[in-house]
Amino acid sequence: MKQFSRNLLLFGNEGHKILAKSCVSILGLGGVGSYACEAIARSGVGKIVLIDKDIIEITNINRQLPATLNTIGRSKVELMEERIRKINPDCEIIKHEVFFNFHTYEEILKTSIDFFIDASDTITFKILLIKECLKRKIPFISVMGAANKMDPTKFEIADIKDTSYDPIAKIIRIKLRKEKITGKVPVVYSKEKPIKSKFEAANGEVSPPASNSFVPPVAGFIASSYAIRYLLSDIKFERNGEN
Repeated sequence: MKQFSRNLLLFGNEGHKILAKSCVSILGLGGVGSYACEAIARSGVGKIVLIDKDIIEITNINRQLPATLNTIGRSKVELMEERIRKINPDCEIIKHEVFFNFHTYEEILKTSIDFFIDASDTITFKILLIKECLKRKIPFISVMGAANKMDPTKFEIADIKDTSYDPIAKIIRIKLRKEKITGKVPVVYSKEKPIKSKFEAANGEVSPPASNSFVPPVAGFIASSYAIRYLLSDIKFERNGEN
């Protein structure tokens, strides 16, 4: 298809066919996951699983791909499905408008998944997903904290045991160690120390996570890049300057 002609120049016919036959699941369609989903769709992946219970709220507009004043109150899953269909009408889309938790994960993981991108926020269920992916041998990457950050160039990919500065990664790393969970746990994390929120507390209110338009999307793009590179890992790419 012509919309993927520039992909073909990079991936080749073989790579395009691999992606067209692949299934990528994305948990969380917020500031990180919506951009990861868009990149996966524009890469020509043939089956995409969307998982998110939430609707668009006005506070999402500063960072989430489908969030505008006109989409407030609408389902994030439905909005991302519409975007995908406008990019690739042939893409098969599986929708789960539920939270990923102890009651829903079995149903979600019934689908044969070639790669799982975790862009969720809840630590308990990030750990559940990591454990299930390891147990079921589903390749995955989990995105750590993108809130309270200003410098997207500080993101990198590492095994969770090698992370630093990221408070979410620290909690997950400790819990996995206590539960004696072994295996490679690839994550996208930032080495930037979190910035203290300027929120002025009143009546005991807790500050919501601070965010912006340029940090969460980069984390999502890094995760989608890792997923695509994994799916195409059997292809030999020749680089300029190589004999």
